[in-house]
Amino acid sequence: MSVPQVTTLPNGLRIVTDRMAAVETASIGIWVDVGTRNEPAEINGVAHLLEHMAFKGTERRSARAIAEEIENVGGHLNAYTSREHTAYYARVLKDDVPLAVDLLSDILQHSVFDAEELQRERTVILQEIGQALDTPDDLIFDIFQEQAYPDQGLGRPVLGQAEIIRTIGRGAVADYMRAHYGASRMVLSAAGAVDHERIVELAAEGFGGLADQPAIPAEAARYTGGEQRDEKDLEQVHLVLGFPAVGYTDPDYYAASLLSTLVGGGASSRLFQEIREKRGLVYSIYAFGAAYEDGGLFGIYAGTGEDEVAELMPVLCDELVRTADTLTEAEIARTRAQLKASLLMGLESSSSRAEHFANHLLIHGRPLSSPEIVGLIDAVDRDAVARVARRIFAAPPTLAALGPIGRVESFDRITGRLAP
Repeated sequence: MSVPQVTTLPNGLRIVTDRMAAVETASIGIWVDVGTRNEPAEINGVAHLLEHMAFKGTERRSARAIAEEIENVGGHLNAYTSREHTAYYARVLKDDVPLAVDLLSDILQHSVFDAEELQRERTVILQEIGQALDTPDDLIFDIFQEQAYPDQGLGRPVLGQAEIIRTIGRGAVADYMRAHYGASRMVLSAAGAVDHERIVELAAEGFGGLADQPAIPAEAARYTGGEQRDEKDLEQVHLVLGFPAVGYTDPDYYAASLLSTLVGGGASSRLFQEIREKRGLVYSIYAFGAAYEDGGLFGIYAGTGEDEVAELMPVLCDELVRTADTLTEAEIARTRAQLKASLLMGLESSSSRAEHFANHLLIHGRPLSSPEIVGLIDAVDRDAVARVARRIFAAPPTLAALGPIGRVESFDRITGRLAP
């Protein structure tokens, strides 16, 4: 892998590029250090609504023109919103990089937020919210997040709440963009068939006049935990059991990543083998980590039957409690290999590389090379994973349960099983 190059424009916009000599395409985008956790409660969902509205017309282009210009050259333009970041990105042939930068510059500085387009997009997002509410294995994660971080931005849904989306006006969307989309909170990242100096020139042309804005600090994460149970007429019980964990910059971040993969990251993981393969108690079970600037979550999702859930929870808790004392060197070695392979396979894609380095600049202030990350993974030993397991699984848990939940153990009983 080539060494990524970084330049900062006078207005604070950071540019990172990673040239891939063997490809004919380029991935390029703008990552903004703002997301759902930066929203005031009364306009929850505005970050995601803004992401949609950016494509709905500018002073120079209609919504249709934006779509046609990128597709006329066979390119792709998209965006996403997360709890801490918002991204707008394109993938094009190498000769069309100037068009991609121009489109990104236009939608992020000259969107008009037309009232009719806003009303139509509200309807689209309300349908998206309805679809999420109809998808229990998605909905359960919003329930879990809300219970882990109640009454704060980090716990609110990315899509927003229907009653709020119906009333958010053009002014709120434009004000949110002006307040948060300052140059120093943005990273322009490009990977593939790109030349760093040319990307810097294009960025200066397109974004050099973008004003900076002082960052508005997000509300600090306040993990609470507890339980939320929603009885619903479903075929399966959907469960997430989780704990407060580590943020991106925590020294235990990579040890926690190994723990997540070892516990529930694949078909060889402990939970999959014990709970699905050996006992047949679930169709799906896996562990996950969610890292944030100032904390994180470690969770286990399980989808199971109404009759099986009574046996599932004791087995799940027992497996977590025994993890720290029963780790083997073979498991650690296998998990290291899984993490390194996942990293390196992912970085064969120009889109993944652009996102990878953009996130590093937003989180760490510099790009981390793959050899550096591999070294950090290799440095995690059995003692480190055991220490992190004790740290995480001894913390106050969060339980979210959805479906026919009558046979799910009481929260006090579950908490007792997890007690050291």
